[in-house]
Amino acid sequence: MTQYDVFNGDADGICALQQLRLKKPLDSILITGVKRDIKLLARVEAQKGDRVTVLDISLDKNRDELLRLLTQGAKVEYFDHHFAGDIPQHDALETHIDTASTACTSLLVNNYLQNSHSAWAVTGAYGDNLYECADRLARETGVCVEESEALKELGTYLNYNGYGSTLEDLYFAPDELYRRLKPYASPLDFIADDEAFVILKNGYAEDMAQGRGVKPEIQTDRYSLVLLPDAPWARRVSGVLANEMARSAPDRAHALVNTMADGSLRVSVRAPLNNRRGADVLCMAFSTGGGRQAAAGINNLPQTQYDAFVEKFSAAFGG
Repeated sequence: MTQYDVFNGDADGICALQQLRLKKPLDSILITGVKRDIKLLARVEAQKGDRVTVLDISLDKNRDELLRLLTQGAKVEYFDHHFAGDIPQHDALETHIDTASTACTSLLVNNYLQNSHSAWAVTGAYGDNLYECADRLARETGVCVEESEALKELGTYLNYNGYGSTLEDLYFAPDELYRRLKPYASPLDFIADDEAFVILKNGYAEDMAQGRGVKPEIQTDRYSLVLLPDAPWARRVSGVLANEMARSAPDRAHALVNTMADGSLRVSVRAPLNNRRGADVLCMAFSTGGGRQAAAGINNLPQTQYDAFVEKFSAAFGG
């Protein structure tokens, strides 16, 4: 029997897997990539008797490959909070899917494991910009304020590391970063012991300083749009900068648009924190769009569709 662990390369996916494998240690084949690389089940060659654990990637975007794996006789457990569409009914499929705007995969795994390694769930929730949920879980599980701030930092940096158009944009490949986290039952021990934390902290500070200096292309009381250049720092910072902007103006929707090397655009959208809905519907109106109610994106938007995006974005959040 071969175990495959398939996970999003951001904070939520990594922290969800960390919890599971601390509770249920298994040798596995790791399948992951940059945050926007979500069609990961296509890379799994599981056969009858193999097991596949899927964390933090949309079932809807992986539907055909999921059905292929089930047909081939693999058993699949699926944890996610993105748009799923119709969930297949199959004896070999176990799903833990909640698309509520206050859900993330790390919290779903934490509920499944009944708080077994909740500090990692707190870290993942902070990384996914669910500060209130992370604060609540931290309080419920006895994490002090100082420790919560450290976990917030770590979650932010893990999430920051996942953004980029290729692995070369990242400080650490997500599978390597997971392997560095794996020995640590406590995220606080990882922070204290592994130099990766300092590397990510310094990179984050440098990139965010540049990102914060970019003025919005469009800004109203209800929405804001920022255009970022074709540069590695801009690709790395797009998600965490969008999260920060959402927290700083919680009544406003935000879009960050990266210009890519081939001239296409990559879009990150955040619904207003005070009304966490609509981001997924907006982005799924475009062929490479997807995500969840509060936060979504478009992987490849042709320049010719930029005006259409701006029109739909302003219509979705302007009224």
